[in-house]
Amino acid sequence: MTGDHLTDVGCSLCELPVEGSDVTDREGNRFCCVGCRDVHDALDDVDDLEAEDVRRERTEDAEREVPDHHEATYLEVDGMHCATCEAFIESAATRTEGVSDASSSYVTDTVRIDHDPDTVSQADLQEAISGLGYSAYDRDDTFMRRKADNWMMGRIIVGVLMGMMVMMQYLLIIYPTYFGGLFYDQRTYEFFTQALASDLATPFYLMIGALTTIVLGVTGKPILQGAYVGVKTRQPNMDLLVTIAAVSAYLYSTLAIAVGGDHIYYDVTVAIIVIVSVGNYYESSLKDKATERLSDLTSVQIDDARRVREDGSHEEVAVDDLEPGDRVLVRAGERVPVDGEVVDGEVAVDEAVVTGESLPVGKTAGDTVVGGSMVTDGAVTVRVGEDATSSLDRVTELVWDLQSGTHGIQKLADKLATIFVPLVLVLAVVVMTVYLALGAGVAAALLIGLTVLIVSCPCALGLATPLAVAAGIRDALEHSIVVFDDTVFERIRNADTVVFDKTGTLTTGEMTVVDADCSEELLERAARLERRSAHPVGQAIAAERPVADGGAVEPASETDTAEADAAETDAMEIDDAGSADEATDAAADDGIESFESHRNGVTGVVDGEEVVVGHPDLFRDRGWTVSDEITEKIDESRETGRVPVAVGRGGTAEGVVVVGDDLREGWAETLSAIAETDTDVVVLTGDDPRAASRFRDEPSVDRVFAGVPPEGKAETVERLKKTGRTVMIGDGTNDAPALAAADLGIALGGGTAMAADAADVALVDDDLSSVDTVFELARATDRRVKGNIGWAFCYNGIAIPLAVTGLLNPLFAALAMGTSSLLVVTNSSRSLLED
Repeated sequence: MTGDHLTDVGCSLCELPVEGSDVTDREGNRFCCVGCRDVHDALDDVDDLEAEDVRRERTEDAEREVPDHHEATYLEVDGMHCATCEAFIESAATRTEGVSDASSSYVTDTVRIDHDPDTVSQADLQEAISGLGYSAYDRDDTFMRRKADNWMMGRIIVGVLMGMMVMMQYLLIIYPTYFGGLFYDQRTYEFFTQALASDLATPFYLMIGALTTIVLGVTGKPILQGAYVGVKTRQPNMDLLVTIAAVSAYLYSTLAIAVGGDHIYYDVTVAIIVIVSVGNYYESSLKDKATERLSDLTSVQIDDARRVREDGSHEEVAVDDLEPGDRVLVRAGERVPVDGEVVDGEVAVDEAVVTGESLPVGKTAGDTVVGGSMVTDGAVTVRVGEDATSSLDRVTELVWDLQSGTHGIQKLADKLATIFVPLVLVLAVVVMTVYLALGAGVAAALLIGLTVLIVSCPCALGLATPLAVAAGIRDALEHSIVVFDDTVFERIRNADTVVFDKTGTLTTGEMTVVDADCSEELLERAARLERRSAHPVGQAIAAERPVADGGAVEPASETDTAEADAAETDAMEIDDAGSADEATDAAADDGIESFESHRNGVTGVVDGEEVVVGHPDLFRDRGWTVSDEITEKIDESRETGRVPVAVGRGGTAEGVVVVGDDLREGWAETLSAIAETDTDVVVLTGDDPRAASRFRDEPSVDRVFAGVPPEGKAETVERLKKTGRTVMIGDGTNDAPALAAADLGIALGGGTAMAADAADVALVDDDLSSVDTVFELARATDRRVKGNIGWAFCYNGIAIPLAVTGLLNPLFAALAMGTSSLLVVTNSSRSLLED
């Protein structure tokens, strides 16, 4: 594919616009940035992989044909718990008038529906999906989420209470009569036996049947619904297998009451429904507990903007009300609401949340700014761009596309059920037919067939996965790891490639002094001087030394702040926006007699001596001496992507202070441990290539891709997935698309809410060594699931032949089923990392 063709569709990797970019490769393909070109060149030679095929697969949802006037609505759906639910909801939604497309994912409990709002509203869509037996509501509707949680708890309470009432009757009355007076004296035994044989038996059995009906209909509703979906989509699942046994026992017992029989097995129905429901609820409750650990995550979505009227006054408006050409005022500490162009002001802008660039970027009149970036100092007026959209909003949309297009896997137990369900049904029918052919009565044949269904009921099999997964979530919490998605442990046990974001993941993401080659006295004076600057570099130096004796000085006004000029001085030069006469009365308190900010640094008189902090050009412009040694140190620091600042006094530059985002503790050990497992390690960042250079020489790092935008990160992950299972580790909103696209996304708990929402796992304490623990838990959970399933099938292998031969009646079948379930519960309660 040539560059001429790609000009119309955008960047050859991420499809962002390429206007104004002259980055191409040898084949003429055009790119939005050097980072995308490097990824394309490095990963375009993957065996059996065509770039166009990857792009088509990655953007299949984004390029779906959406009719004019249709919009996408995202709904949260409770009760969607398997791959068959996805297909069922999609099928039902697309049959609704006005809907052009639907895509659902039980992994994220999300369904995306493209529809004509004039034909079908969001309320209509919610009603249509809820009418299928699910609960659909807006993703931001916290009331509905709490209501759904309350309903789940209510179903369990009803099942336990009603189930206890049923089982009490069996334990006190029915079971003793089955065992021939082993539990009571002869007189009491005869009393109960005669009572059950009298006319009083029918009302007694009907009362038990009514209680069982409540358990089956209320507590068992999600299971029955799952079974219905399995039949409807012709994909037998675990719910169908559980339902067959529970409903068979219920129908047999009800029929027995109708014909005057004295053997009812409502206890089997109650035991099956309650045991499986409680197991599923336990897993769900642990997931809810896990998410509570991250309730303090911050969000960077922007809802309001400060629009400038024609008379120069301001008004607060919703971002959605902004029109192309509007002007908005953004002050220090605020985020730019939409993409646009600077028309007034000179500021430093932190674009890390959108682009991943760790250092602030200088912006002046005529420069473009991206929505979601933060103004770190000063104030700026921005003209809203043609589309009145935000780069942050586009990242958000991409995350939703990836999430709703990421279908869940079919769990191992459900895969086994697709084979096991037909076999059990066929076996039960064959056994009944054989017994009838051999002259057995209809009641006897039905009883043996029922016994086969009951012993085949995988209560243990139904508990095998949820309890093992619950153990994984539990043990993860103990290690400060939050698991959002219960399919994590079945989706991935080992990784072929682990991708690390740089800024905020391998580094702290905070500007700090990483090296200071000057005297303590000079550094202390430089720190006092920089307290008058609001620039992140200056603030990092100021934070290096505490304020003495309460002599705190507020940062200077907006016209007295420093600004980075990345194009000329590597994101360090400072705007000449202030003057010496702006020193405040507080100067005397901290020894500052004068202060002046410049385009490329700050100067002032501290304790009677003139001090200069800034770019070497600032020293030269003032006629100060800068030695070759200091110039060389500055050049070396720049090669690492950090910001070097010269400091001096008395006409001479005496040292260098280096500012940057420092590496996290234990980063090298983590990367090395992953590399030792024959896993490729990739560092992927939106930062400048020089800022990532330190990782290129790291032995455990196989590849480094720098300067890659969020869309390019997602595309990079998609291409890496073609070579094997890929894990992405990040912390920022700019990492969210890649986290959602990866086979496994791991977010640092101190990152943004969008990153956590897109990820499958979060590390609460931001400890990179926990990455190894995630894989250990995944492998251990997989072993536990398979061990539980193995035991369940071992039980079935013994119990089914006994049932077929008539040596096992439904009562003992239920007891055997309960025993096997108890063993699975006991096995799952053990710590996973003991395996």
